[in-house]
Amino acid sequence: MFRAARSLLDSDADAEDAVSKAVLNAWKSSSRLRDAKKVRAWLIKIAVNSAYEIRRKNQKVVYFDEIPDVQLPDEHRYDDLWEAVNALPEDRRTAVTLYYYDGLSVEEIASILSLPEGTVKSRLSRARDQLRQMLKEDSGHENR
Repeated sequence: MFRAARSLLDSDADAEDAVSKAVLNAWKSSSRLRDAKKVRAWLIKIAVNSAYEIRRKNQKVVYFDEIPDVQLPDEHRYDDLWEAVNALPEDRRTAVTLYYYDGLSVEEIASILSLPEGTVKSRLSRARDQLRQMLKEDSGHENR
């Protein structure tokens, strides 16, 4: 639950809050669980929904004239796979986290995120391609 929430939120503290809220919500609505075999996916879906709610509440308005000009380096270095996964866009990062780190099936992820299975598959495929490219660039091996 924490990994799923963390993939959507910017800090460990927010992810912990989302998990706490999800556990409380799950306990309150435990009578709605129809199939005990799907409790894991059900709990993760509640955690994801809690994370989305926290993210909506934490959204900040930043005006362009308040943003300082910052020159970002052209090169991105990724010391390990987890760092590269965290650099993915949110939709791909969430799919990768749920699939590879939490071991959920495409069908379960589609249910949790309320998406078609094909969308989940394409996000996973694009994430793998992007990770492959990011890690190749980092290691300096272009022809793997």
